[in-house]
Amino acid sequence: MPYPLDAAAVRAWCGLALEALGRERARIDAINVYPVADGDTGTNLYLTLESAARAVEAAFDGHAAAGTAPRLADALGAMAHGALIGARGNSGTILAQLLRGMTEVLAATDGPGGADADALRRALRVAAESAYAAVEHPVEGTVLTVATAAAAGAERAHGEVVEVARAACAQARTALRATPGQLAVLGRAGVVDAGGCGLVALLGALADALSGEVSAAPVAVRADAPLPVAAGPAAAHGAAAGCGAGDPPDAEGPAFEVIYLLEAGDAAVARLRTRLDGLGDSLVVVGGDGLWNVHVHVDDAGAAVEAGIEAGRPYRIRITHFGGTARTKEPEMAARAVVAVVPGDGLAGLCAGAGATAVTTRPGEPPASGELVQAIRQAHAREVMLLPNDPGLRHTAAAAAEEARTEGVRVALIPTRSAVQGLAALAVHEPARSFDEDVVAMTSAAGATRYAELAVAERQSWTMAGICQAGDVLGLIDGDVAVIGADLARTAMTVLDRMLSAGGELVTLVLGADAPAALGRRLERYVRERHLAVDTVVYEGGQHAAPLLIGVE
Repeated sequence: MPYPLDAAAVRAWCGLALEALGRERARIDAINVYPVADGDTGTNLYLTLESAARAVEAAFDGHAAAGTAPRLADALGAMAHGALIGARGNSGTILAQLLRGMTEVLAATDGPGGADADALRRALRVAAESAYAAVEHPVEGTVLTVATAAAAGAERAHGEVVEVARAACAQARTALRATPGQLAVLGRAGVVDAGGCGLVALLGALADALSGEVSAAPVAVRADAPLPVAAGPAAAHGAAAGCGAGDPPDAEGPAFEVIYLLEAGDAAVARLRTRLDGLGDSLVVVGGDGLWNVHVHVDDAGAAVEAGIEAGRPYRIRITHFGGTARTKEPEMAARAVVAVVPGDGLAGLCAGAGATAVTTRPGEPPASGELVQAIRQAHAREVMLLPNDPGLRHTAAAAAEEARTEGVRVALIPTRSAVQGLAALAVHEPARSFDEDVVAMTSAAGATRYAELAVAERQSWTMAGICQAGDVLGLIDGDVAVIGADLARTAMTVLDRMLSAGGELVTLVLGADAPAALGRRLERYVRERHLAVDTVVYEGGQHAAPLLIGVE
């Protein structure tokens, strides 16, 4: 039974789109050759939509706490704003503008039964037009072309809102197949446009959300459709590298991708566009009402940031080196290195002390694949062990590893799900071993380490351990809530007892930035008194998201 286009449908749309992009991420990354063959379009789209989905969930939670229900305008506004502040890369920035354009129309037509079919038609048209306007030099054969085709398909459709969404998706898919004939770099590589693939996935999820039927068919590369996609391992490598079989790569472009959020007025942003257009290419500026997301490819990253400072207040600045320009002579490469993602400065120091390159994350700001690729480059080694230390980074880390491999680096992705598993893997790392033996040893050490973390509940909610209230201390073991308590230390003791009931030789305690000063000593004494022959090590991790991380080996 079809559903109305209301707040609940937007929430479902976010969830289904995130699942679809998660499935298609690697394949979209693999065919990413325009505007830069950096192999992260699928990942950037996924992370942008993830930010949008989190914002929608926060909007629903806020209304639930107030005893009200969100309207369509509330959900769409949250989705568009979340995408704007979390936009990654060229593709994610354009996606944010597409959602903003849809929101402008649909939020204004919000009625008791949600938006109707005519509103969705107009929304898709405005979305395509606003995306074109946001790109300084639009190019056909890209996601812009696919968005325009989707709008045209919607305008020709009859029936209810779900039929309009289906028609838009079908026409977008048809337009996607034609992109290699419109953009030479796609034709040479034998691939369709990566950003367009992501948009087809997004529109398919919208149709699924409105129909109540979930399609399991892949949307980026379909074996049952005549999509001109490179076949075989060699061709896939060529696609990722940005050239077809036997073809030389395109002339190298700017060295850096610069992205930042900017608080500024319309007039200042207009001047900023002109200045950035003179500095580089792939300029996309999206947003409005004083908040903008700026994306540009330049050789002088500092000048791009300075231009933002002159226009207003830039923040969340991200600079990624593409690695395609000529470099000065560098020191000889190391044989093997470790790159680890960690959530605090203390953990970063531990990793650095052990010889690893650390990528420090901030709460709510997971690293993009480009950041991980840059860290792999900075490690300057022929072989790299990559430790994501977070299950939520599996897509990002896989994309980074694949891109680094195209540059000639042998990368092993060690499946660490927590920083304590990363520490265990790092402890057994031995560069003198063969690469495969080192991978096995590090993977085994991580897998033999159970992990837990303590967190403070922000609101009442259901958990695996029962109902928690705001302010309760939650003990999560291997990712699931196992203990609910009122006191940090006592909850930690209960978690330790449960973990050590199955045995253990070493307990690792990583204290967060807000952990009480005496917590580590108190827990160390507790383990010594209650669990004989179990050693304990305590580190100052400095992480903000969790006051305590626990590992048991």
